[in-house]
Amino acid sequence: MSDSEKERSGFPSGRATKQIAIFVDGDACPVKAEVERVAARHGLVVTIVSNGGLRPSANPLLRHVTVADGADAADDWIVEHIASGDIAITADIPLAARCLEKGARVLGSNGKPFTEGGIGMALGMRELHRHLREATGGQTYNAGFTKQDRSRFLNELENCIQALKRAG
Repeated sequence: MSDSEKERSGFPSGRATKQIAIFVDGDACPVKAEVERVAARHGLVVTIVSNGGLRPSANPLLRHVTVADGADAADDWIVEHIASGDIAITADIPLAARCLEKGARVLGSNGKPFTEGGIGMALGMRELHRHLREATGGQTYNAGFTKQDRSRFLNELENCIQALKRAG
């Protein structure tokens, strides 16, 4: 068990059981309040990582980490600290892929989970959209965030936490 896992475990260093940690890619995340509410109900630590500009919460289970400016600074910090059995919340597909490689569960802010079986297609579609934007000079369509997305997110986060708790 790594030092960061021991620190989060809540158990003496001789025990191998670690607490689930939640990492939020915070700069454009529309579900931070929902993450805080669900995590508080389960007593889980949440780390919100951003390039700055977020108001810190008074909740002792919420940590805010501000990283240096840079395209992937927040992503790199999350990947460095996330472990198997943790949860990442992000809409960033390359970050989702990196977290999956470390054995973490990953949820998009719309509640759709990123999975090992689907991440290749998601990366391919991201690249296709990038190519279309460059070729046409236009924007590709991004659906807005809906009440159904928020509800799906809350359900999926709860299901993910319950599954990880059952897995031990």
